Amino acid sequence: MTPRKRPPAKAKRKAALPLRKRLVIMGGSAAATLAVIVAVAALWGLWSWFGPGPAAREGDSTTVLLRQGGGITEIAQTLRSEHVIGSSAVFLVAAQVSGAAKRLKAGEYEFPSRASMATVIDKIRHGRVVRHFVTIPEGMTSEMAVDVLMKEDVLTGSAPVPPEGAILPETYEVQRGEDRAAVLQRMMNDRDALLEQLWAQRQPGLPFEHPEQAVVMASIVEKETAKPDERPRIAAVFINRLRQGMKLQSDPTIIYGLTRGRPLGRGIRQSELQSDTPYNTYVIVGLPPTPIANPGRASLAAVLDPAKTADLYFVADGTGGHAFSGTLDEHARNVARWRRIEQAREH
Repeated sequence: MTPRKRPPAKAKRKAALPLRKRLVIMGGSAAATLAVIVAVAALWGLWSWFGPGPAAREGDSTTVLLRQGGGITEIAQTLRSEHVIGSSAVFLVAAQVSGAAKRLKAGEYEFPSRASMATVIDKIRHGRVVRHFVTIPEGMTSEMAVDVLMKEDVLTGSAPVPPEGAILPETYEVQRGEDRAAVLQRMMNDRDALLEQLWAQRQPGLPFEHPEQAVVMASIVEKETAKPDERPRIAAVFINRLRQGMKLQSDPTIIYGLTRGRPLGRGIRQSELQSDTPYNTYVIVGLPPTPIANPGRASLAAVLDPAKTADLYFVADGTGGHAFSGTLDEHARNVARWRRIEQAREH
């Protein structure tokens, strides 16, 4: 038998080279394919994150309420159902990858039409909620304040009319769905806290037996002037009159007795100046039985820290302020000057 000849080693190397090349080519092709897949995935991720989202169903924006206690899945489903995002699954992944998943905050949000996923998540992550405000002007009665609350459509429930002077007039931030009675209670709590602070720091010797009497006086001051710098001096006039047993003679108290603080729409008649009501300070001596409005911070502070003056009278001076005097003769001259101003305006 003729022995089989082995191929030379050089021939073996030649046969092995094509296989090695093929493996290198295959590896390079796989790497290129993977690189393409990675690039496509990266571009898709960037587009999903920064690209425009769905258009709003109506108008230029969409308002969404994310309830307190709702988890990330519920948030994603709510946003998807309201057409803010195109995919709840993408939102869940994006929230996890961005680290926002555990920082999403409940509240009312307004998203512009076609907002990107990045914009949506950033807004919810930082709690950039829609802010609502309710303003109770200084000098508004409690009944009018409740009317304001009842007209605020973001609030729910009803609110009782509180005692006159029990509210602190301010601008309050409220949340959609908040109960009106709860908002009203905040207003009352703020007034109580402020009154307690001012009462503790009050001037000594004021003619008030308890804080609520100061509120009554502050409500009169509130209605007598709209100029902040005048309030301590107006307060001093009424306090001086109270100390001397003089009648306060405040027109706003008469109006409150007639309309409960609603605009009278005309001048006070002579018969009304003489009417026998608990609020007619041209007839009664001392304070009326309740406040005639809800005084603001400045009026409360003015009554508990009035100007040091002997003034007993004041009358309009034609500039939006008042002329003050300590004697009846001086007051008569100021009144005469005011009458001349009135007559000149009529002509």
